[in-house]
Amino acid sequence: MQHQDTIAGHIAGWMHARHEDGPFAAAPAARMLAQAAIADAIGCMHAGRGDATTRRVAQAATAGGDAWLVTGGTADPAAAAMVNGTAAHALDYDDNFTPGMSHASAVIVPALLAAGGLRVSGRALVDAYLVALQAQAFVGAGVGPGHYAAGWHGTSTIGSVGTAAGVAHLLGADAEGMRRALTLACSFACGTKGQFGTPAKPFHAGLAARNAVEAARLALAGMEGHPRAFEGPQGFAAMFRGAGTPGYDAARIAGTTRHVIATDGVVPKLHPCCGSTHLVVDALTDLRRNAEFAAEDVQAIAVKVGTANRLNLPYTRPEDEMQARFSMNYCVAVALRNGGLVLDDFTPAAVLARRDDPLLARLTMTSWTEAEEAAAPDARLPHRLHLRLRDGRDLRAERMFPRGDLREPFRPEEVRAKFLACCDDAPWAGALHDRLMALDGAADLRPVAPIFGRSGDRC
Repeated sequence: MQHQDTIAGHIAGWMHARHEDGPFAAAPAARMLAQAAIADAIGCMHAGRGDATTRRVAQAATAGGDAWLVTGGTADPAAAAMVNGTAAHALDYDDNFTPGMSHASAVIVPALLAAGGLRVSGRALVDAYLVALQAQAFVGAGVGPGHYAAGWHGTSTIGSVGTAAGVAHLLGADAEGMRRALTLACSFACGTKGQFGTPAKPFHAGLAARNAVEAARLALAGMEGHPRAFEGPQGFAAMFRGAGTPGYDAARIAGTTRHVIATDGVVPKLHPCCGSTHLVVDALTDLRRNAEFAAEDVQAIAVKVGTANRLNLPYTRPEDEMQARFSMNYCVAVALRNGGLVLDDFTPAAVLARRDDPLLARLTMTSWTEAEEAAAPDARLPHRLHLRLRDGRDLRAERMFPRGDLREPFRPEEVRAKFLACCDDAPWAGALHDRLMALDGAADLRPVAPIFGRSGDRC
């Protein structure tokens, strides 16, 4: 393999060697986690199919081609990945992936479905998903948390680059082909967090999925970028890495022995809103297990979060459903009144009805300092919630990780209930979820045809 001593070469070589030796196949727990992540992303894609942002992207996409759109019709695989990726992220209900600072599956799954079509085997899809996810982790490691803190949206930067390796693998690329895809994908990386709370934010996932398909197809045609696109002068690390991040470490890549899905995992969402609100909303649930109080009993709400999380949540009195997903004030107020958050809480009518809720003004949010975060293990500190009640009680809770994390996974019935809700409890949804949770044994992907408004025998 040419240029195997480069970072792109090491990443691609790691993937290829492990497929040749079979460790992916020998890790059933990791493959089960991948199946669950794929199912979750497909559910989110269906739930977001009617969102206004998804519809606008679909309207702009060139019709034709042989890849199915979740909104109906077909398009070229790259355009289909763009539409379906936007749908997967439209409601901000899709998973989080800390090593990639990304919404990993909302990029990976639409890209793979569009590029591979519905006739690839379930096992091939799981393999390609695992390649893409591990590649996102390797790409993210070289730029560090400072990449995200600086304002880059990892979904559309790291997610785009890592997913290109998975798409290339699905299309039959060897290690050299994956290496070329990775180097090319560095030129596609884009997207800033300044777009949060606008339709451009979910479009970032669609853009990343499209870019991954384009980079992979170009790589298979023989195109490539600079061999040292990651570590070279003015390369990905030099331009994107955060302060204090040393860059890429070939020895660390080579020394990785377990797949990232088993060590860090992807985190499916319980709440359909920005993940920066989730630790606080979960902490509220924790408080309710130990104390009785009503929303009207709450006199003041104080929350403390990470610096990047605070910057992700600029809307104290949201004007629409997009802003509401990025409003700690709104999410906590609704959770206080209703005991949780559901998809129907993020509609134009729901947000309008709650604009004058006095709980919105009772919340203040602060953040840890950058120095405090830098000194913390893994640069992470807990998110804290403090409620002051009218009867004089002070209730406090904090969380380091959200529900759905590997340390507190969802119960199988919760996973299934979310999928059914995303599919509007359609009559085919239960059977489809069962099939997706046994994806490794599927001869092809035609069972997912109902997601595209099709019957399996016509796909």
